Amino acid sequence: MFDRLELLIGKKIEILKEKTVLLIGLGGVGGQAFETLLRSGIGTIIVVDHDKIDNTNLNRQLLAKLNNIGHYKVDEAENHKNEINPNCKIIKIKKFIDKDNIDLLFENQVDFVIDAIDTIKTKELIIKYCKKNKIKFISVMGTGNKMHPELLEITDIKNTSYDPLAKEIRKFVKVEKINGKVPVVFSKEKPMKIGKVGSNAFVPTVAGILAASYVINEFLKER
Repeated sequence: MFDRLELLIGKKIEILKEKTVLLIGLGGVGGQAFETLLRSGIGTIIVVDHDKIDNTNLNRQLLAKLNNIGHYKVDEAENHKNEINPNCKIIKIKKFIDKDNIDLLFENQVDFVIDAIDTIKTKELIIKYCKKNKIKFISVMGTGNKMHPELLEITDIKNTSYDPLAKEIRKFVKVEKINGKVPVVFSKEKPMKIGKVGSNAFVPTVAGILAASYVINEFLKER
């Protein structure tokens, strides 16, 4: 099933089959990151999300359908996996992650972490844990109230601007004296000021693909 990918990367496809990616969040960003990992031959994906699918998710979240509203996102991720790549192993964590249970995420060996959530405190915990334990990761910054996916890029947190979420993470990194690179998916677009947080089908989607592509390309550098 990965013949076309193997044309690009050859026998390195076997590297991807051996890897475990921890994906935190299965919303607009995380759902598309999940799809990309799944279709790229990643061997094991640990999916983390405590939410159920809601009708407000239908405009942008890959896993959301009219017939699965009210179902847990991690369960729907597993169902989706079985229709595309049944050889991929899914480990489900149906929890909201905070300082009291973050160790749950790392009970299994993890090769890379994708942070696709928008809860600032949890993002900070994940970054700090990964840096302390030398676990590779990428964190996705804000995609709400933005209309231009072409302005997304992968960069270091210190190079970000405009994004209120990124501003908080920059401050955290400075206060905690976190050294070294903090890779993020970030948009140079100024968010629209509309009072609430709106979203579309394309900005979160592209952010998720960028995050997953970063992980895959990092794996392919290994040998």
